[in-house]
Amino acid sequence: MSTTALTRGPVQASERSPAPDLARGLMLLLIAVANTPYYLWGREMNYGSSHPVDGSAVDKVADFLIITLVDMRTYPMFAFLFGYGMMQLYNRQVSSGTPEDAARKLLQRRNALLLVFGFVHAALLWMGDVLGAYGLAGLLMVWLFFKAKDVTLIVWTWVFGGLLTIGVVFAVIGAWFVAQLPADDALAQSIAADFAQTTDSMSATSYLDSIGERLSWWALGTVAQGVLMLVVPMMLLLAFWAGRRRILENPGEHLPLLRRVAVVGITIGWLGPLPSALDHVGVAIVPDHAAWVFIPVQVLTGFFGGLGYVALFGLLGHRVALRRSGAPSRNLLTTDGPFVGAVQAVGKRSLTSYLLQSVLCAPILTAWGLGLGEHLSSWTMLLYAVVVWGATVAFAVWQERTGRRGPAEVALRRLVYGRPVQAPVQV
Repeated sequence: MSTTALTRGPVQASERSPAPDLARGLMLLLIAVANTPYYLWGREMNYGSSHPVDGSAVDKVADFLIITLVDMRTYPMFAFLFGYGMMQLYNRQVSSGTPEDAARKLLQRRNALLLVFGFVHAALLWMGDVLGAYGLAGLLMVWLFFKAKDVTLIVWTWVFGGLLTIGVVFAVIGAWFVAQLPADDALAQSIAADFAQTTDSMSATSYLDSIGERLSWWALGTVAQGVLMLVVPMMLLLAFWAGRRRILENPGEHLPLLRRVAVVGITIGWLGPLPSALDHVGVAIVPDHAAWVFIPVQVLTGFFGGLGYVALFGLLGHRVALRRSGAPSRNLLTTDGPFVGAVQAVGKRSLTSYLLQSVLCAPILTAWGLGLGEHLSSWTMLLYAVVVWGATVAFAVWQERTGRRGPAEVALRRLVYGRPVQAPVQV
């Protein structure tokens, strides 16, 4: 795509609002917590989750919290912020004089490049890459709905949500009938085997062999997570609607809405996974051949949980904006405080921080690397995830203090925008 029709370049630091960056920064902690259990290779995983069957009482507590609060909640939240960022980019371009068609083509170029970034990320390091899913969903949703009226966005969100709910209801009914089968039944064993979690790309001792395994996971996940599961398209449509109203840039003007969404979304998001969490710790036993039902239930309730987290971080962003008003310094670390400023620094470099997590995990935890994942447990892996996030925070703070952008952001912007836009000469 030619960038000659663009009248401005990427967003500048002074234009950023605290809420989206704060949400992205904290979300990356949840992503690290959600992804790292997959590196616990060499052991039997629980059906319907990515957590080991065995473990100490402390491990079970860690698994219970992750299943209830984190699993299947991070990628919907990330999808909303991704869609919201697209609308922010579009609004900035159009308000600066860029033709609408050129601004949409810019979005599509960025989405296509994210698909490429996701492919490379999966091939090199991480089978569970989400960049490809967001890029694919972004291409489809911008093409089909970006010019749609607000009521169309809401109606189609309800349509997708209704289809997903119907699918989950049928899944629950089907699982109930399947649960009546004895465990030694051939059909029951076949169903259990089909839904068993595997970590072949983690346990492969050859790096070259692991590439094919990762890419097969990625290809399936990109289509399923980005389109078929419907959550990402729903989040993008709601993000387009919210972005037009600048809800996260101006959360103080939408506090009642944010409070309602936070309460309802988080309540559903936390109650929905309870059966899976209770089954995992042995309180409520579901037969292995019926435990697959936890996956669609997690998908549906994860939509609400992710949306609730976005609203919660919007409310936190409002508090940060109030503290920031009238502050003499534009340095995040001094204006917003050391912790909040550091989290925003990560959020400003979310793509770099996301990719850096894989750099800090895959070569250390997998069998083709140092193999540490075989020797960790659920709670020690949780600690490892926090340490990884902390390392990305330290890197982001260093870049913030030295005035540098994240290297992945720099690469993506150069590919999207081409050469930096030159300011017009004043005469």
